[in-house]
Amino acid sequence: MDARTERIDWRLLAAFFVVTAAGLILRSIYGGTPLIADTDDAMRLVQVRDLLGGQAWYDLTQHRLDTPYGASMHWSRLVDAPIAGLILVLRPFLGAGAETGAAYAWPLIMLLGLFWLSAKLSIRLAGPDGLLPGLALPAFSLITLADFPPGRLDHHSAQILLLLVMAVSTVGASDRPRRAIWAGIAAAIAIAIGIESLPGVVSAILAFGLLWVIDGRHASALRWFGMAFGGASLACLALALPPDRWLVPACDAISSVYAVAALGTGLAFAALSLLRLAGWRSRLIAGAVAGAALVAIVAGLFPQCLRGPYAALDPWLVQNWLDRIEEAQPTHVALFNNPVYVIAVSVPALLALAVAVWAIIRGDAERRPKWIAYACFLAIAVLVALVQVRAGRFATSLAVPAGAALIVAARARYLRRSSIGSILGLVGSWIGFAGLGLAVIVGTATAIATPDETAPITETAAPTETACRQPVAFTALAALPATRIMSPVDLGSHILLFTPHAVVAAPYHRNQDGVRDSFRFFNEPIEEARQILADRGISLVVVCPAMPEMRGLPAAAPDSFVKLLDAGELPGWLTETSPSGSALRSFSVGS
Repeated sequence: MDARTERIDWRLLAAFFVVTAAGLILRSIYGGTPLIADTDDAMRLVQVRDLLGGQAWYDLTQHRLDTPYGASMHWSRLVDAPIAGLILVLRPFLGAGAETGAAYAWPLIMLLGLFWLSAKLSIRLAGPDGLLPGLALPAFSLITLADFPPGRLDHHSAQILLLLVMAVSTVGASDRPRRAIWAGIAAAIAIAIGIESLPGVVSAILAFGLLWVIDGRHASALRWFGMAFGGASLACLALALPPDRWLVPACDAISSVYAVAALGTGLAFAALSLLRLAGWRSRLIAGAVAGAALVAIVAGLFPQCLRGPYAALDPWLVQNWLDRIEEAQPTHVALFNNPVYVIAVSVPALLALAVAVWAIIRGDAERRPKWIAYACFLAIAVLVALVQVRAGRFATSLAVPAGAALIVAARARYLRRSSIGSILGLVGSWIGFAGLGLAVIVGTATAIATPDETAPITETAAPTETACRQPVAFTALAALPATRIMSPVDLGSHILLFTPHAVVAAPYHRNQDGVRDSFRFFNEPIEEARQILADRGISLVVVCPAMPEMRGLPAAAPDSFVKLLDAGELPGWLTETSPSGSALRSFSVGS
């Protein structure tokens, strides 16, 4: 495709970005939810503050977590650093409001990248006419609402963009091999930020390998990707870990495990690209042998990682905590708990897969390599999303170009012959890929089918979980001298963000001792819970009654904290100190 046909109309891009950004900002201001609502966003800002406060680049210990011991974090400074830079840039203009300014600016910068990459990939697959739907569909996606609004400081938006960079560059490398360099660099950075991106990286490896197998002329792209991926992975390892830890394996974050795999991939791709193999069968056999050998080497060196990134996690926590996280559930299970969201993110991805298969089988032969590369990303993303619904953010983001192609085809059919069928096809192609439209339809149908019962009228409404995350809820707590706090797991990050205190737990798997002790404290007999406080030197217990954790586990003891609190029968050594009307309840620990 000629470079001129890939150009994006910046006026159209700016229009969609400005309108969408304005909507997200207004929703943030008037929607009633806290700016920093999610636990991961809160923890990210805590890490950024610590970095700005002088914590060493390689020191990823959260010293106020798992108090009094501190807990290791597996998050990357590659996300902390640009947010910290934004705060530094904004401080001369906004002063104390620089953090708030960065909380608005960072997600919107990511949003602009989302629009640009979606448009670029849509044009490369659907042609110049794919620009409009390539810009419009992200604006009507639930993923945009969930992962790109103000306050969203977590790494998911960066991971989505890196996945799209890989897809755009891989598709583009089918006719311009050096574009594969960007795919390799993006793959390395994606793993450095979080191994949730591993399926996307595998997709890029598969795509380049498959294109080479089909046509040996793609050897140059194979080589460029491999060299860039291996070299950039070594650079990311050096940025993530000090030299004395370069050879220390870890399965849940970038380490020698992933560096060896990336370097091995680079060497294998470079070697394969130099082979003069005439037929696709010969290339397939050579590629399969090289891949099997690399897998065997990595598995032999790091067998512990064969059990997954959470292999070291306490089995009790897997059963009672990790497996209960809603976004970690398979799609078919999550469908019954949250049908609106699951359908709104799943339908576009499944439709996109069907469009990609059709384009490969019946589409333009010139664009077939591009669609094959794209289908590798989409198919793996859909498979992973079926296993864990949270991966739907990646599949849905990748679905946009296929949606653009279908809309372009439906529009062309309508222009050729205006009929009821062509009109319905055009409208249906838009709705099928517009998550917000699907959400409205499914939500309306659900409301009609299962009308809510009339809620009882009460004089005063109990504080909600959202109220517990509002900054004002922590005002009284923040005024106290720094101390150690026991709290529900999902409250820990916000206590760290809004107060000077230390907490036992926040929802991160490397903090498994703290998470386990938090569950034990709230669910085991109160005298055993008292010993946990004594062992850790805890002087204050803070809870949000509206949080699900405060309902207790099914096996909670009759004299556990959650049961006694509900009955209003806490022991005398716990004295309530929370202000009247506070969303949070706090209890000082006596002797």
